[in-house]
Amino acid sequence: MMNPKMLHAVTGAFGYSGRYITQRLLGAGVCVRTLTASPRRANAFGNSVEVREFHWQDPKRLAEALAGVEVLYNTYWVRFNSRTFCFAEAIENSQKLFSAAKSAGVRRIVHVSITNPDINSNLEYFRGKAQVEQALTDSGVDFTILRPAVLFGKEDILINNIAWMLRRLPVFGIFGDGEYKMQPIYVDDLAELAVRSADDKTNRIIDAIGPETFTYRELVKAIGSIIGCPRPIMSVNPQVGYLFAAVAGKVVHDVIITRDEIRGLMEGRLFVDAPPAGITKLTQWAQENRAWLGHRYASEMARRRDRQSDYTALRGDGQIAAK
Repeated sequence: MMNPKMLHAVTGAFGYSGRYITQRLLGAGVCVRTLTASPRRANAFGNSVEVREFHWQDPKRLAEALAGVEVLYNTYWVRFNSRTFCFAEAIENSQKLFSAAKSAGVRRIVHVSITNPDINSNLEYFRGKAQVEQALTDSGVDFTILRPAVLFGKEDILINNIAWMLRRLPVFGIFGDGEYKMQPIYVDDLAELAVRSADDKTNRIIDAIGPETFTYRELVKAIGSIIGCPRPIMSVNPQVGYLFAAVAGKVVHDVIITRDEIRGLMEGRLFVDAPPAGITKLTQWAQENRAWLGHRYASEMARRRDRQSDYTALRGDGQIAAK
């Protein structure tokens, strides 16, 4: 049973999955510290969460930020390479974080990874995730690795932006036949699983998938029906689809999808043959939230450009959306 007097640390408590993990911990009366690249970001927790900035270039200060921490929940990662961040840097920083946790005496690390990481993959995202997992297993700190496929929730990008496009386009294009599968998990179900994993007694790897399995075609069709915007679904050449997304990305000042993400989808890397770890159905959640789902674009880059606003309130152009 979790001791409320313990100090737990969450990387990115003001972000997406880290926010839900933090809510769960505070609800249990646990003291929470966050390590973040956005120490001045507005957040719903106020002074309830102690804030420490990442010091990637100073191992001593990084270890000091974890002093007294019993459990570290790690959500740190990047989606793609850009001018200001990249996979290689994220891997190196993750190695530094695990080393700092070891030095600080952290008892356990609960790490959020991805389904089907592969050290031999030619997809840098999935290869990088495998490299980070290996660094964790080699760190000497006890661990639980959670492997979600796709997250959905209020701050979601993928599901929201599918709905956003369905609301605006007369036809929805899917890459290839769209028969590749995915198993979305509700972000708070993942958070509950993460917090529960703090009490694990052995090292564990858990496929953190939801209770529904969709083909990509079925997912798009279901979302369209739920929000009242059913559209014809058209198969497109993946390269053509990527080029269309790249042009659309220029309009919304964001990276909508990458080549690696398309290939990962089509290779079936967001599907595993395992029992569900979450209980919330995407279809039920979307039905309950259909009034707002997809009404505004959710931008990855806007969240990274603006390090002070609560990123759930950012539009695709980086401006604050009306509530």
